[in-house]
Amino acid sequence: MAGEDWEDSKLIARAVLHDRAARRKFIGRMLLFALMMMAAGLWLIDGLLAQSPWYFLLWWGACALLTILVMLFALYDALAVIREERGKRR
Repeated sequence: MAGEDWEDSKLIARAVLHDRAARRKFIGRMLLFALMMMAAGLWLIDGLLAQSPWYFLLWWGACALLTILVMLFALYDALAVIREERGKRR
């Protein structure tokens, strides 16, 4: 069962990483989620985050990690586009 789930996950990841449109939809959704997290942290749950340094660090740490992940996917997308365009010229 666990091996089958792993194979399914690998197929989904391969499909997202190799299809430009799917990759960009995924990046867009991650970016939207990161922006919503940041807005929630600034305006909706700011009182809760101010209560404890741990809440504050966990929330903004998660926002930072998600933002870094979005940037890494965007870098991967840029490199993949360069590779695809070079492949078309040859």
